[in-house]
Amino acid sequence: MPKMDETLTMLKELTDAKGIPGNEREVRAVMKKYIEPLSDEVTTDNLGSLIAKKAGDENGPKIMVAGHLDEVGFMITQIDDKGFLRFQTVGGWWGQVMLAQRVTIVTRKGDVTGIIGSKPPHILPPEARKKPVEIKDMFIDIGASSKEEAMEWGIRPGDMVVPYFEFTVMNNEKMLLAKAWDNRIGCAIAIDVMKYVKDKQHKNVVYGVGTVQEEVGLRGAKTAAQTIKPDIAFGVDVGIAGDTPGISEKEAMSKMGKGPQIILYDASMVSHKGLRDFVTDVADELEIPYQFDAMAGGGTDSGAIHVTAGGVPSLSVTIATRYIHSHAAMLHRDDYENAVKLLGEVILRLDRDTVNKITFD
Repeated sequence: MPKMDETLTMLKELTDAKGIPGNEREVRAVMKKYIEPLSDEVTTDNLGSLIAKKAGDENGPKIMVAGHLDEVGFMITQIDDKGFLRFQTVGGWWGQVMLAQRVTIVTRKGDVTGIIGSKPPHILPPEARKKPVEIKDMFIDIGASSKEEAMEWGIRPGDMVVPYFEFTVMNNEKMLLAKAWDNRIGCAIAIDVMKYVKDKQHKNVVYGVGTVQEEVGLRGAKTAAQTIKPDIAFGVDVGIAGDTPGISEKEAMSKMGKGPQIILYDASMVSHKGLRDFVTDVADELEIPYQFDAMAGGGTDSGAIHVTAGGVPSLSVTIATRYIHSHAAMLHRDDYENAVKLLGEVILRLDRDTVNKITFD
């Protein structure tokens, strides 16, 4: 594996951390470690979203950069008499990426390794073999011989289950493979944007935010935005990479390594035209690459933030990522670094008059 620099070390710690919706404490601690030295103060809202504040001008407009702490995972719902675990998906899963995958159950007594299983195909009738196994027919095997043994190991209904995967730098060292890029890369962008503007002159109050419970309905973004009441907001997240075999340009326009995605439209928000134009003008001026994208489905934290209080001009800036909502996803380091640079430079150019112009013109 290539030498881990400071950025790769942070990305590894963020993606290794375990945190499904409603259970983000471990991830929040990692994000806090990195963002606290860049902030004037770090607080949480009552649901657990992390809010780091750094003022260039205490009376300036409030700019919110939000990534979500949570990852898709599972929750134990039942332990059967033989010690097999039934579970509920938390966040969106496609059954075809789940079977025979290793998972970690986080218990009060420590972590327990498991594997997602189902009835073996060898004993299924030929017709049933051709159909994907439904999630409701899957279970987690932890090697327990009874319900009592599983409970002795600390397993309880409600325990969090996360995919197990090791952070990996690929042979092409720009390509990074890890669990939970959705959305630890957004958390990393929020941290590094705070670092980018820390010692530079600007006239804003910048908030780097790690929201909770995005994958189950943008819930932490709503409470964090109510707490901050931002003037401008950026939801930073992953987007779809359209550069693998079988995907047409009509289905997904973006390619890895070609710059951050500026989301025009998704199911949660029509992007704010004034803010979108301002951001792309800055990118054009500085020759920072970017791509436009639009999705009929899905959404990011911007979807909840933009309808908070009296409304917040918002934009989703995302990183083209392959294989999201599975055990491992892949993204390109250049896209991450260009997203940080673009958002950092946008913030340096914002002030009260510019924000008013974007909002009310």
